[in-house]
Amino acid sequence: MTVPPLPTLMLEPVVRAALIEDLGRAGDVTTDAIVPAEAHAATALVARQPGIVAGLDLARLAFRLVDPAIDMTIERGDGSRLSPGDVIATIAGPARGILTGERVALNFLCHLSGVASATAGIADAIRPYKTRVTCTRKTMPGLRALQKYAVRVGGGSNHRFGLDDAVLIKDNHVAVAGGIRPAIERARATVGHLIKIEVEVDTLAQLEEALSIGVDAVLLDNMSPETLRRAVEMVDRRAITEASGRINLQTAPAIAAAGVDLISVGWLTHSAPVLDIGLDYRE
Repeated sequence: MTVPPLPTLMLEPVVRAALIEDLGRAGDVTTDAIVPAEAHAATALVARQPGIVAGLDLARLAFRLVDPAIDMTIERGDGSRLSPGDVIATIAGPARGILTGERVALNFLCHLSGVASATAGIADAIRPYKTRVTCTRKTMPGLRALQKYAVRVGGGSNHRFGLDDAVLIKDNHVAVAGGIRPAIERARATVGHLIKIEVEVDTLAQLEEALSIGVDAVLLDNMSPETLRRAVEMVDRRAITEASGRINLQTAPAIAAAGVDLISVGWLTHSAPVLDIGLDYRE
């Protein structure tokens, strides 16, 4: 499935801020001193390792904001699976602009491709099951929409975009409210009819209590695959089941085999390794 691109209106402020940060108070003193203003260059974005590409619109915008005369032609669009040596895009135009925009373009592209690649790894590992991988709100400040886009490109789905999306009653909410029942009842009495309610549970006893009151989804936190299997049986499709808690590529298949609807993985956005992509100069 092709993931719709994010509007340029959303991307430009983020890219512009990154370029301004990089240019500092005097601009690119290295490039301006070495590269003649009339020099032109032809370059290519090339994959150094296998993965999924994401973030090409941001890379293109980084170059064009520096110099609108720079032309970027995409060879492998967002969502493409890459092998080492694959040419992702070619960039041609004023050499100064290409060199000045290079790092910001690669920062966005390598990071978001890393998020997409990590997501794809989990999605591939659990493909035999009905379970889907989803991200969390553990995103880098200012990059949430971009990182969640990269998760979708990698074959995952998105959890809440913010605190106003849905009610997610966590363990600290339960502690302050004095229990699962009062927390759920207060949430239901306050929020609108279109807002779903999910509650985090650590034990099957808590799950039973939540189900007796009625919720839209249950977050099954740090449970073993066997406990998750029992939890799914208890829920019996009365709510969406979501497993969380230090899930990685090795543990995901057994958790998916337990029958949960979703696996939520925070590290996909807060600490996924970058995908190594380089900008190669061409004669």
